[in-house]
Amino acid sequence: MKYNFDLNVNRLNTNSLKWDLYDTDLPMWVADMDFKVSDNIINGFKKRIDNGVFGYNILNDEFYNSYINFWDKYHNFKIEKDWLLFSTGVIPSLSSAIRRLTNVANNVVILTPVYNIFFNSIRNNGRNILESKLIYKDNKYEIDWNDLEAKLSLSETTLLVFCNPHNPVGKIWSKDEIIKVGELCAKNNVYVISDEIHCDIVKPGLNYIPFASASDICKNISITLIAPTKCFNLAGIQTSAIVCPNKNLYNIVNRGINTDEVAEGNTLAVIAPILAFNESVDWLKQMQEYVFNNRSYAEKFIEENIKELKVIKADATYLLWVDCNNITSDDVKLKDFIYKHTKLLVSDGAEYGDSGKGFIRINLATSKRRVIDGLNRLKKAIDLFKRN
Repeated sequence: MKYNFDLNVNRLNTNSLKWDLYDTDLPMWVADMDFKVSDNIINGFKKRIDNGVFGYNILNDEFYNSYINFWDKYHNFKIEKDWLLFSTGVIPSLSSAIRRLTNVANNVVILTPVYNIFFNSIRNNGRNILESKLIYKDNKYEIDWNDLEAKLSLSETTLLVFCNPHNPVGKIWSKDEIIKVGELCAKNNVYVISDEIHCDIVKPGLNYIPFASASDICKNISITLIAPTKCFNLAGIQTSAIVCPNKNLYNIVNRGINTDEVAEGNTLAVIAPILAFNESVDWLKQMQEYVFNNRSYAEKFIEENIKELKVIKADATYLLWVDCNNITSDDVKLKDFIYKHTKLLVSDGAEYGDSGKGFIRINLATSKRRVIDGLNRLKKAIDLFKRN
């Protein structure tokens, strides 16, 4: 089946976090897609709703096998059923695991710039954030291995939160990089939580490496957070899974998510992975093609028409990470200026840590017409900003 990703779905008045705005606004900030989900997901939901009864739910073998078979087939990672736990979302899982795997005032290391909610999950639980800033050079990012090792070796450091692939810079970590991260963590008795929610938004022909699949060390010291929500546009369904190969970690995390009451799925949450992973791969592949065509267009447009900005080349996510330091290091001021003069909403880089200052993040998971509109608004705003 051929899907129409050019369709401008009207999301106004749907209680959308992204679109509950004025009708002149163009939101290209929060990370959800404007694409209708696959017909198989829609029809599967309708069939279940037509039953008319919505009592308590269980997880059947089809739920577990949807994850197991998908990761085996597409990511060469053999997950066992007794490694899997249901959770209502990656962030609830992250926050719960932080509470169980660390103590108050422990250090949690993150590689920045990184997803802003990591900061919230760490800080809100009374843990200390240690930023190991990625090295930004020649329009790309690399791990600062000396800095990372120094922060992991501190006696108060007990956890690393890893983003794989990396949001917002769009980097797919290599197997060698992941193995080295795992070895440094194991050497310093540090556990790893790997957030892999963006794993299937990758450039066609490429694949990501699940952290736990890279080596036995990585498998033994980590828990992995996965879900169909980002890649199949199901964020509002609130469904995810936790992968814990280490039985001790599994027991700790299992107690945590049950204590925190995030271990029970609603009616659609328990069937969403089945409909996504088993029945909607054609939609996923077409979405990847469409999003990366949008990315290519955006990169070329900015290179030719907004020469002061630099786009970070990326192999993953539908998020464009843009270096604005040639015109300002105050990305918050720039974001506000862009919105004031063009009604285009983007994310400021400061949300993602100190090393994100001077950058903006733009969501390209929308129709090509909206991408073109957004880039033209961005050009207008930058031209005005330079004159002020």
